[in-house]
Parts: sequence; C-alpha cells; structure tokens
Amino acid sequence: MSTSIHPSAFVSPKAVIGDNVTVGPCAVIEDDVVVGEGCAIHAFASVKQYTRMGRGNEIHSYALVGGIPQDLKFSGEVTALEIGDNNQIREFVTLHRGTGGGGITRIGSNNLIMAYCHVAHDCTVGDSVIMSNGATLAGHVQVFDHVIIGGLSAVHQFSRVGTRAFIGGMTGISQDLPPYMLAVGSRAGIHGPNLVGLRRLKVPSSSVTAVRSAFRLIWHSDMPRQEALDKAEREYADVPEVLEIVAFVRSSQRGVLPAARASELKDQE
Repeated sequence: MSTSIHPSAFVSPKAVIGDNVTVGPCAVIEDDVVVGEGCAIHAFASVKQYTRMGRGNEIHSYALVGGIPQDLKFSGEVTALEIGDNNQIREFVTLHRGTGGGGITRIGSNNLIMAYCHVAHDCTVGDSVIMSNGATLAGHVQVFDHVIIGGLSAVHQFSRVGTRAFIGGMTGISQDLPPYMLAVGSRAGIHGPNLVGLRRLKVPSSSVTAVRSAFRLIWHSDMPRQEALDKAEREYADVPEVLEIVAFVRSSQRGVLPAARASELKDQE
C-alpha cells in the first residue's frame, strides 16, 4: 500500500511524509512536520508546524496536534511536539507544542488519548497511558508509563503522576501522585495502592502486601515523613515497587498528595 492523500487535504511541500500514510479529506499538515510510516490522519484533523511523529499513529477527525501553547509569554519561538509510535489520538484532542526557547512536549508510544483530552505545553507523557474523555494536563506535567487518568480529570501544572498510578474520574490532582497509587476527589487524596494495576503487572502478593504496608507507614503513621521513608526503605529493601515509591516521594518538588480523609474513604464504601 502506498501513501494516499485525499485531493482536498492540504499537505505542505515542506512536510516529510513516510510510506503507507493515509491523509483524509480536508486534513491539514503544515510546514516542518514529520509523519512516520503507516500513520493515518483522518478527515479535518490538523497537524501543526514543528510536529514530529513516529510510526503507526492514528490522528482522528478534528484533533489538533502541535498547536501553539496557551501561554501568554509565548512569542512565536521555535518549539516542538514529539510523538512516538502507535498512538491513538481521538476526536477533538488538543496536543500543544512546547513554550519558551526550544521547549518540547513529548508523547511516548502505545497511548490512548480519548476524545476532547488536552495535553498542554512542555508535558511529558510516557508509554501505554490511557487518558479518558476530557482529561486535561496543564503545562509541564510529567506522566509516567501505564498511568490511567479518568474522564474529566485535571492535573495541575508541574505535577508528576508516577507509573501505574490511577486517577479516578472528575479528579483534581494538585500535587505529585506517587507510583502504584490511586487518587480520587475534586481535591484529590490518595485512597491507597492501585491494587488492580499491581495485579495486572503480576506483582507477587507479598510485594503487594509490602506496598500496602509502606503506604500506611508513609501516609498514615505519626512518624515524620523523612523518618517514615527511611523506615520503609530499610524494611522493604527487597521490594522494588516500594523503593520506587520512596524515591519518587523524596524527589518531589511540589510535594505529594495527602491521604484521603476518613469521610472520603467512607463515601467510597
């Protein structure tokens, strides 16, 4: 199969289009864009200047990929959006390129970004992430691999979401969410480990128990946070998931989310 470009599409002669690419009716691909082999750009989708994408991506109708950042300080600098392989970018998604001098927004591979999601400037999204309908990332957010973000949720600028974390629907994330944790709430609190995610990862039951114990120690004990982290590191030195949580919390710049209040936990029962 050779590259197929609908007659009504606009593809800049300054764009680089790979083999076996399909471009649908009225789609727009601007200057300085790279589209990798086997991608599909559906009808009325827009791929804006300075976007680079790998192989096998599917950009659905009315998505805007590589738009200029929503940043009042932006004054037309050359910035970029980089997308990996095999991503599904659904209808009306907006992915913005970086801001400032040389800023880059990065999307990894094998992600599903559902309709009406927004990824702002200078974000980094890992691999195998699911963003449900209407989920929003503010600027400079970092989302690690295998995260699930529920519909209509929002992550505050400069926050981080650790690997295998789960964010429930209509949740506001204002600080860092550590790996393997589950957060829910309009002002989110951590409800405990993401047990479903740990099982899918086939983490041994003994390690799951250790993660649960470390969560209680770090978030629910009366011990100062640094002492709790030191104790968790000592007691679970052979559990990589716990060590990953400890390292993430220690490296946090914004601080980590608190534990959910008892009333919120009761509401979930």
